Amino acid sequence: MSEWQKAAWRNKARVQMPDYTDAAALGAVEAQLSNYPPLVFAGEARRLKQHLAAAGRGEAFLLQGGDCAESFEQFSADAIRDTFKVMLQMAMVLTYGAKVPVVKVGRMAGQFAKPRSAPTETVDGVELPSYRGDIINDLGFTEGSRIPDPKRMLQAYTQAAATLNLLRAFSTGGYADVNQVHAWTLGFTEGEKAQSYREMANRITDTLDFMRAAGVNNDASHALHSVEFYTSHEGLLLEYEEALTRLDSTSGKWLAGSGHMLWIGDRTRQPDGAHVEFCRGVLNPIGLKCGPTTTAEDLKVLMAKLNPDNEEGRLTLIARFGAGKVAEHLPRLVKAVQEEGANVTWVCDPMHGNTVKSSTGYKTRPFESVLREVQDFFAVHSSEGTIPGGVHFEMTGQDVTECTGGVRAVTDENLSDRYHTACDPRLNASQSLELAFLVAKELSELRSQQNRKAEAG
Repeated sequence: MSEWQKAAWRNKARVQMPDYTDAAALGAVEAQLSNYPPLVFAGEARRLKQHLAAAGRGEAFLLQGGDCAESFEQFSADAIRDTFKVMLQMAMVLTYGAKVPVVKVGRMAGQFAKPRSAPTETVDGVELPSYRGDIINDLGFTEGSRIPDPKRMLQAYTQAAATLNLLRAFSTGGYADVNQVHAWTLGFTEGEKAQSYREMANRITDTLDFMRAAGVNNDASHALHSVEFYTSHEGLLLEYEEALTRLDSTSGKWLAGSGHMLWIGDRTRQPDGAHVEFCRGVLNPIGLKCGPTTTAEDLKVLMAKLNPDNEEGRLTLIARFGAGKVAEHLPRLVKAVQEEGANVTWVCDPMHGNTVKSSTGYKTRPFESVLREVQDFFAVHSSEGTIPGGVHFEMTGQDVTECTGGVRAVTDENLSDRYHTACDPRLNASQSLELAFLVAKELSELRSQQNRKAEAG
């Protein structure tokens, strides 16, 4: 990797990135960012890699979730807290229900840039450049708002630093105490359809009562009072990523200092493209979105480029096909991985292949489709004898109405009640927790099947 240079991506095909009109202003921002402290540190990225390696072996499970795109306008401590809290609840359900450690990774503190299906959009006959996330331009539909502004990178850095600061405080300062997490979970269990959730909550109560009686929940029991929480985002805006890349003095390797984990999107995974070139050279764990158009041959080339040493935990393959398409596409990619003997962690993204336009005109995701893709993902891995290592959701702690269905039965007519996303629809807190119970059930059943096979063999 010694031949890799952090600016080498500039010689590759540039896709899904803005064309800045003021080169001097861009250069000044990049220079300023390059003097700022990194947001994360190499030791943290290496530790996350170890956890992801465990998930790839079936010894842990990745829960990755958060906003579609972070917003400058909606930034608040309460929003960070609420999403963090829901992530903790989901992790608790998975840990208790599936008896497996959960690796918690937020789509937070850097998820500001978004790829778009078209470079422009038209409203009432007016065509303007597409909104590409707050780090690039503004959501407002005016000519000035849509001009890419490099100074927005500085605001994104400041917001990411503040978000990370609060997440670290929440993770280690007592907020993540398992008893508080349990109390919030009980608040979810309302309504006739939630009987199974109430029963699980009662079992959790019994367990915690036993632990208290046994004296396990004393101050020395660090595991009950704190969690490890990591951040991730799509490594899309490479000027920002390069400016925050630092040489790790311990290993002599380069660290993408913008987040613990970066992923390459389905639209930017060209084997000879700029994004693959950048990500292949940093020591961080790397995610790779795999969609219906991902060929087995491309995947083999990408695995060789992104993980030439076949290191466990280095490469996470994030499958996103759409409900009903998993059985068609996932097996051939699983076989490609097996043919190469590649170490990867398989993760299901059931959000991005299931976006539809509702009868009321809102972009939404039916909860039933999200659930079906998760179930199909587990079914394929069960039949192939491979390991489902995690799930990747777009979700929020806010009580939004953006995805239809779920226990509270959001309908097309309800979408306008609290539709706040700037880009793609997110699961709300209730839907997120409901899905966690369902994933725990799938994971528990799969582990039981594997145990039975092992005993029979």
